[in-house]
Amino acid sequence: MTFIDKHWIGVGRIADIPPLGARRIEAGFATIGLFRTARDEIFAIEDRCPHKGGPLTQGIVHDGCVTCPLHNMVIGLESGEAQGADEGRVTTFRVRMVDGEIQLSGEDLARAANRACAAEAA
Repeated sequence: MTFIDKHWIGVGRIADIPPLGARRIEAGFATIGLFRTARDEIFAIEDRCPHKGGPLTQGIVHDGCVTCPLHNMVIGLESGEAQGADEGRVTTFRVRMVDGEIQLSGEDLARAANRACAAEAA
């Protein structure tokens, strides 16, 4: 990861992710999936299906969602929530683009790291 400023962290370039594709990044406390839609929107969510922990970055990206490769649970990329009759949600991270570089919110990363540490201590 490349530090851009104290609030946003560079994690790659949009050109590194094919349309309707995904990439994994390791954040120490969690694995995060970066997803690119057909409209070149980028979303970042926890790369772990809430159902059985499947790797969402290996799923199919479609219509602003990703379908888990293990049991077909559909997760909304913007909300992180399961769609349809399924229940569950994954952590989402705010994303911005600067000159083709994907940047994640440092505040969101810190919050997720604090939750992971608290869960580990419990």
